[in-house]
Amino acid sequence: MIKTDKIYFAYPGTGQTPDVLKEIDISIKSGEFVAILGHNGSGKSTLARHLNALLMPTQGTLWINGKDTKERENLWTIRQTVGMVFQNPDNQIIATVVEEDVAFGPENLGVSPAEIRQRVDETLATVGMESFALSAPHNLSGGQKQRVAIAGVLAMRPDCIVLDEPTAMLDPAGRREVLETVTRLNQEGITVILITHFMEEAVLAKRVIVMHDGEVVLDDTPRGVFSQVETMREYVLSVPPVTALAHKLRESGLDVAEDIMTVEEFVQDTAIQKALTTPSPSVIPGLTQVAGVSSKNDLLLRPAQDSITISTVGGIPSQGRDDREKVVTQIKNLTHTYSPGSVFEMTALNDINLSINQGEMVALIGHTGSGKSTLIQHLNGLLKPTSGQILIEGEDIAADKTKLKALRQKVGLVFQYPEHQLFEPTVYKDVAFGPTRMGLTPEEIESQTKKSLTTVGLGEEFYEKSPFELSGGEKRRAAIAGVLAMGPKILILDEPTAGLDPQGRREILAQIKKMHTELGITVILVSHSMDDAARLTDRIIVLNQGNLLYDDTPSQVFSQAETLLKIGLDIPQISRLAARLGELNPAIPSNIFTIDALADCILGVAK
Repeated sequence: MIKTDKIYFAYPGTGQTPDVLKEIDISIKSGEFVAILGHNGSGKSTLARHLNALLMPTQGTLWINGKDTKERENLWTIRQTVGMVFQNPDNQIIATVVEEDVAFGPENLGVSPAEIRQRVDETLATVGMESFALSAPHNLSGGQKQRVAIAGVLAMRPDCIVLDEPTAMLDPAGRREVLETVTRLNQEGITVILITHFMEEAVLAKRVIVMHDGEVVLDDTPRGVFSQVETMREYVLSVPPVTALAHKLRESGLDVAEDIMTVEEFVQDTAIQKALTTPSPSVIPGLTQVAGVSSKNDLLLRPAQDSITISTVGGIPSQGRDDREKVVTQIKNLTHTYSPGSVFEMTALNDINLSINQGEMVALIGHTGSGKSTLIQHLNGLLKPTSGQILIEGEDIAADKTKLKALRQKVGLVFQYPEHQLFEPTVYKDVAFGPTRMGLTPEEIESQTKKSLTTVGLGEEFYEKSPFELSGGEKRRAAIAGVLAMGPKILILDEPTAGLDPQGRREILAQIKKMHTELGITVILVSHSMDDAARLTDRIIVLNQGNLLYDDTPSQVFSQAETLLKIGLDIPQISRLAARLGELNPAIPSNIFTIDALADCILGVAK
């Protein structure tokens, strides 16, 4: 179906015009399921846009079903054959009503009205958006928009679907639904090309192509690729958590298989079965139980030197901090309704009450459309409550509009889509925009700007680039840098790692954690990554259909696995694995969140 002959590509107008694609020589058969992996800027999205002729090779040839993409008379057929789902759904949603947007493609293909009606209903049900058929897309959350975009492509019944990070903004349930849909479509004969930074998603493919600096460096089965753990790390990528855990245990002398890719394979591994069913001490060396927990399900294992005491202050968990610590954010009886009195009326938040202390690091999780983004946009005055109050350091932010500028310097918000806050001609000027408006001296502006760019890993080579020439992950880093440059007291990040490669995720989260620890910045992290929420934060707030469901420690929240699954969430893969291993040996507690902690636990039992 797809064949390339040594294609090169360079974006025009970039001065040096470096090759983004270099000698790409691949072929993909009809009916294959191929995952494409690579670090940010490796050329994945650029290659994807070649596959339905949105871009043309600078050199070389690309054929789709034998048709050369550079021949204009082939474009209509090629774009009917290959459907494209972009990383940002706003790039392909054009109608004012969801069902009309999904119908747009089939209408342009000349499909009969009756068939269009059937396709719209089927595809919206497939992505779990049938109840939003008459909604306005601009009122949807980012994840809901992505589902609509996927439905719009599926409704055209293409022979091949190219998905560029389609689940980056989806909750765990939404991700499962989309991947199940994609897998089923592939089983029905549709060719699937999935670009992803989620290694667990790539496991579902039959073949994995790894790109690095514009070149194809690996092309094998998922098992063949992920068994090369050190090679993947050299290419700034990762492997599924269970694969990384198996690799770590092998390095420690346990004869675990090197190509494990799923929780079930790990549990069934002969070496693991032997190690965990052998009688062993009940105390695991190097680890300590967190004070205040009373059962195996409440046990949170951390390295002994990092042990903490969990206490509760006014219903808010704290980590050994002063009980009288200052409350910086207070939400009182917050309700927000979109488009009240119209056919689009929708209550996104319902009577929310929360307090957040100075210096806390809090995760805000919930299914797509649970109200997370709506809630955080109230905290710096972007949205006004339908009823209720928002107090920042004791001041009602709605009481005096003249203080909003000062509020927004104090409360920094990084949006779900970085394009929404990038607008200057160069990256440097964009990041410097905030400090410039704060009345700082030129020296201070330069210092703040460069420091923030360094923090997010954008070196001098990015200073004069246009923000809109960057990859999705690079745009996100630039947006975060622009907020950091203003020195906020409260930093709110709405899906800060969406679109980032594994190393980019680690770097950004490490820097956020460092700023929180060393500078005492209050951090509110909105995320669909249960792993990030569990590992990085002291406290997790769970929203469900606009209501506050849980507000507790990671240990307590993730002990409610059944409820979390019902509302479209999940627990970290390592915790799922720990729970399964606990069935083999009770010395393995279920609430473990990191690879290192579980490895130490297994090795302690094995000894």
